[in-house]
Amino acid sequence: MMVAMNTHTWHGELRRNELMSQHTSWRVGGPADLFYRPDGIADLAAFLREADPELPLVWIGLGSNLLVRDAGIRGIVVFTIGCLNRIESLGNTRVLVEAGVTSAKVARFCAAQDLHGAEFLAGIPGSMGGALAMNAGAFGSETWQVVESVETLDRHGNLHQRTAEDFDISYRHVKGAENEWFVSATLKLEHGISEESRSRVRSLLDKRNQSQPIGTANAGSVFKNPLHDHAARLIESCGLKGHCHGAACVSDKHANFILNKGGATSADIESLIEFVKHKVSEDTGVTLETEVRIIGEANA
Repeated sequence: MMVAMNTHTWHGELRRNELMSQHTSWRVGGPADLFYRPDGIADLAAFLREADPELPLVWIGLGSNLLVRDAGIRGIVVFTIGCLNRIESLGNTRVLVEAGVTSAKVARFCAAQDLHGAEFLAGIPGSMGGALAMNAGAFGSETWQVVESVETLDRHGNLHQRTAEDFDISYRHVKGAENEWFVSATLKLEHGISEESRSRVRSLLDKRNQSQPIGTANAGSVFKNPLHDHAARLIESCGLKGHCHGAACVSDKHANFILNKGGATSADIESLIEFVKHKVSEDTGVTLETEVRIIGEANA
């Protein structure tokens, strides 16, 4: 595992064998071989230029749509929260947001700038990097509906300017150039009234709090909604609310959430995910697709 250490030009924090359970909202996950907190985009570019290009690379924000297996991650994890955290108004209803800014903060910032259209981001429990990568959505809106352009960083530390036309974008799906990762986005919004936008943000958060198990160890929606249906309805129709594998349980409040009730392993959660998929397919004929990313190695 080679990362230049003696004459390096990067200034971030590099850790070894960092437990990913400390960085995922499910509070599970084994160690990452290398874990890097960059000191901004330029620093991250310098780090990638000096890192071994053969090492696998994984980017993580809030870890809220992610299941890291119990044996952890081989290679390098790039951690963006608190690092790529710039957000500023560019004028003309445009806002620059770096990948490590939480979606909820973007919603509040835009509302305070008298901008309309980003309120739905308050309902996405993650960072902008993750929202861009999966076209995250909430309350009927999706991330890429408000994206004008993005900046990506490739495996060799080169920056690229991209627009939506450079990506294949659909429901919870974004595919672009291989081995490029989002480091910032320029959002194009509409003029609005600050208090109206703030009120909508509060209303959407209240709606989320009433319908979802906020404050528990979960990763958000586990499954994508099938066309013209809802994963939660299908799971509940199969009588799976409250069903557990170990300390991993389907939420009694929202059936498309799986909770770590305390002491669950990644294997418990993955086993429950597979059980739910099998049961729903068997009972309804619908094959659910996972929305959460499952990465890393399982224990032997």
